[in-house]
Amino acid sequence: MAKDKMTATWVSHSSISLFLQCPRAYYLQNMYRDPTTRHKIQLASPALSLGSAVHEVIESLSVLPTDQRFSESLITKFDRAWQRVSGKIGGFTDEGIEMHYKQRGEEMLRRVMENPGPLLNKAVKIREDLPQYWLSEEDNIILCGKIDWLEYLSDTDSVHIIDFKTSQKPEDGTSLQLPIYYLLVQNTQKRQVTKASYWYLAFQDELTSKELPDQKEAHDQVFKVAQQIQLARKLERFKCHQGEEGCRACRSLEKIIRGEAEKVGTNERNQDIYILRNDSASEEDESYIL
Repeated sequence: MAKDKMTATWVSHSSISLFLQCPRAYYLQNMYRDPTTRHKIQLASPALSLGSAVHEVIESLSVLPTDQRFSESLITKFDRAWQRVSGKIGGFTDEGIEMHYKQRGEEMLRRVMENPGPLLNKAVKIREDLPQYWLSEEDNIILCGKIDWLEYLSDTDSVHIIDFKTSQKPEDGTSLQLPIYYLLVQNTQKRQVTKASYWYLAFQDELTSKELPDQKEAHDQVFKVAQQIQLARKLERFKCHQGEEGCRACRSLEKIIRGEAEKVGTNERNQDIYILRNDSASEEDESYIL
């Protein structure tokens, strides 16, 4: 199969994670389009909005000279970022809940201001808005994704992958996030990756160092799932692992399809945004994926 970006299977950390969790949810999130608007659908949640706003603020620092990154309060920047997720568009149906999540974001950014660590050092920016490369030209599969932060290590002319976590719990040890980010950075810029860390902003002042994956093993792991996704798309077969009753991931999205959710707007990616009232599941997922 000749490589062709228009017909290629695109995979990322978020799409791979969702497919492994529930193929049906993957379909509803990544392929289904509303028959009226022809837009994809997105379920808003407080945790997703919190992560989005915090990441937006931190990401904005990497393009600034090192001596200017903290010239403006991160809380001030956060207030501006929060305006884009405030209210129903961010999954908030109660002012008290929204204030709670906003305060959590402020606490995370105060932690960063008080313990800036590697954010005071030079950073590497990948030129592409969406870093991507051919995971397999022969199989027409592209791996893509954004990296939170690449610290430049001048002593070795190499880079340090830093991923900011807004979750209140550590990353699952079986996650493919680090292998995926490692592959992306190795294949979309010229410097070697010599270090990787997670920064749990909710409860840690310092970074948690992670062991770098073996590049071939990482490629094989990611490629195996990418092939499964490609086959499922070809066969149009996306069944929930838990059968007809579905799981938490797909049940919430199925409610949108059945007209049991409230549409609250459309985002910049032309996704129709919905909320579910009295739905605890959307608030339990504390992770945010880029």
